[in-house]
Amino acid sequence: MAHYLKRGATATELKAADSRVREQVEAILADIEARGHLAIQDLSKKFDNWEREDFRLSAHEIEACLGQLSKRDLEDIRFAQTQVRNFAIKQREAIRDIEVETLPGIVLGHKNIPVNSVGCYVPGGKYPLLASAHMSVITAKVAGVPRVITCAPPFKGKPAAAIVAAQHLAGADEIYCLGGIQAVGAMALGTRSIAPVDMLVGPGNAFVAEAKRQLYGRVGIDLFAGPTETLVIADDSVDAEMCATDLLGQAEHGPDSPAILLTNSERLGRETIAAIEHLLTILPTAEIARRSWADHGQVIVCDSYEEMVTEADRIASEHVQVMTIDPDFFLANMTNYGALFLGPRTNVAYGDKVIGTNHTLPTGKAARYTGGLWVGKFLKTCTYQRVLTDQASTMIGEYCSRLCMLEGFAGHAEQANVRVRRYGGRNIPYGKAAE
Repeated sequence: MAHYLKRGATATELKAADSRVREQVEAILADIEARGHLAIQDLSKKFDNWEREDFRLSAHEIEACLGQLSKRDLEDIRFAQTQVRNFAIKQREAIRDIEVETLPGIVLGHKNIPVNSVGCYVPGGKYPLLASAHMSVITAKVAGVPRVITCAPPFKGKPAAAIVAAQHLAGADEIYCLGGIQAVGAMALGTRSIAPVDMLVGPGNAFVAEAKRQLYGRVGIDLFAGPTETLVIADDSVDAEMCATDLLGQAEHGPDSPAILLTNSERLGRETIAAIEHLLTILPTAEIARRSWADHGQVIVCDSYEEMVTEADRIASEHVQVMTIDPDFFLANMTNYGALFLGPRTNVAYGDKVIGTNHTLPTGKAARYTGGLWVGKFLKTCTYQRVLTDQASTMIGEYCSRLCMLEGFAGHAEQANVRVRRYGGRNIPYGKAAE
């Protein structure tokens, strides 16, 4: 039976924090809807100490940001974007329009139609997370979205040069230096200077995730992508240093980022806790990682691989790093995860930054019902129908008439009956089912 060597915050504590976030976001979105651009300006000044009349970056400002990066920096960005683009292209090629004659004269089909406009949020308050630009903008463009706009907060009082470069090289049509709830609200609701979008995508902190949740319905969203989560599944085939490094490598995202070790070795669990304490004395981002580990870190010991799978599916983590003798056992049996990283040679940072899979992934147990961001998220699969012959319309109409009357929908039945009369020469009394 699974038992804990270390627990994180309780469900009651997390629920209370969620309630506070929800109330703040609701008030801010209401302000944006009421005051538009003026609210955006006030919120940007309040939260980011960033004041502008127009938050869209000019071509000159974009070129200036590119000029701040070295040749190697730009080459590295292009390399990462090539990997993301190549995988996205393969995903798009796997999505096909179809048309099939299901019965004689009855043709059914579907088309995969890109949404018309997408707003991509790129986090950058604590760190300039340029990788999020690759993941959202490139994937949307490969899907065929005509208008892709981006928002990222200022970094140290100015546009983050690396983020701006990544947004531009990825193909963003409009680039705005605007962060947080105000950015998400502006893209979804629109202002006098930002035309609203049809869909919001991209990760963010708890406030950004909650803003997307509250705006869902007015616009589409990719998924509920809140604070980063990582789950390391390990056995004695790896050591504590590897486990500790992979846990803290994600805990540094923010003070509310869960990092969990799931193991069948109590010795490895205890040694990992000790290794984490050591690494926190030398990790440059230890101030954030320590808070995250203290409040949200967990170590769970199980008796078997099967129990580890059960616990992993219960946790439904965003990232799952599997370092066991048989990682394919978890690939074959796990069902709830955002992305799997199989074996010690790979890790979550590869997926986050460069390997090519998308790093915008479900958090908060959303992996129980959705995968991460991919080309298909930007496509609407829309069906159509065509009836080619009088005989086919008559045949399907007779079935439809009877089924509609079985439900009591006389008007629906008449839609079928009028065609049975015209194309089949049948004499069906008005308001009756076809015999």
